[in-house]
Amino acid sequence: MADVTLSGVSKTFGADTALSDVSMTVPDGSFVVLLGPTGAGKTTTLRMVSGLDKPDSGTVKIGDRDMAGLTPAQRDVAMVFQQYSLYPHLTVRQNLEFPLKSPILKTPQAAIDVKVGEVAEILQISHKLDNKATALSGGEMQRVSIGRALVRNPAVYLMDEPLSSLDAKLRSDLRIELKNIQANSGATLLYVTHDQIEAMTMATHVGVLDNGKLVQFGTPREIYENPVSVYAASRLGQPRINVLPAESFGGAPNGAVNIGLRPEQIIQGEGEDSTVSRVERLGDQTRLHLIFKGHDIVTVTDAHTRLTGGDIVKIRPRNPHYFDADGARVA
Repeated sequence: MADVTLSGVSKTFGADTALSDVSMTVPDGSFVVLLGPTGAGKTTTLRMVSGLDKPDSGTVKIGDRDMAGLTPAQRDVAMVFQQYSLYPHLTVRQNLEFPLKSPILKTPQAAIDVKVGEVAEILQISHKLDNKATALSGGEMQRVSIGRALVRNPAVYLMDEPLSSLDAKLRSDLRIELKNIQANSGATLLYVTHDQIEAMTMATHVGVLDNGKLVQFGTPREIYENPVSVYAASRLGQPRINVLPAESFGGAPNGAVNIGLRPEQIIQGEGEDSTVSRVERLGDQTRLHLIFKGHDIVTVTDAHTRLTGGDIVKIRPRNPHYFDADGARVA
């Protein structure tokens, strides 16, 4: 395995800037998630590392080796993209075996059989091994696509929203399995998603991208608890962080324009009046939708609360975040 280092990487497509001076180190053996909305630069970053696209400026290294001029095949990376790419005339077993039968790897057939069996079981496709790829559902095809990467032992795994086409239960199961595989193998994995739950549950590190710029890089907990901006704060956390005018509760520091409150930063039972607009019961927790000084906010309360629409709840902030007019964090 190896670390991945991007230094000052920029990329434009015509008049559009996809990446702007991105510098980042994916530590050896880490699970790094690139997080951001469509157009933030996540997939372009992945393509820079894979060699499918070349940076206009800057360098990409895997280990100590500069990747300039190397093809994807020469970079020892395994890729899984959102659009699954299988050989339709081959069976599932043959698709999974294919990477291991390359002239470079020369894997013995006995070892191939063991590895394919292990991966098929993890991905819950053992019963489909002799089916043609064309006979699979979309979700099954994506699992085979993931399996084609997992059977290998590359320097780096690159994955672009590989779970997006799966149903909720399987997506949840595979989040756990992918994290276990990465942790147990010590693999270096760079993973692209817009799903903050995937980022929070799987990542050792998160890179938050905004319009081609890396705005924050750290552990999920660091970014959740110490966001550098409103934008970074909004990328992690469910329900999303509440953003109100800084003077809503008083005592705002100089330069603060907005106050940001995570659900757990809203203390109920004391402070100023708010009105319950909706109670959203989710089983293990209940979300409380409040109207406070004309603003809608969401917090969490006891799962068995008796509160109902129209009730008055007193609230106050605890250890809130403050942001300036540009959205940057104010100390």
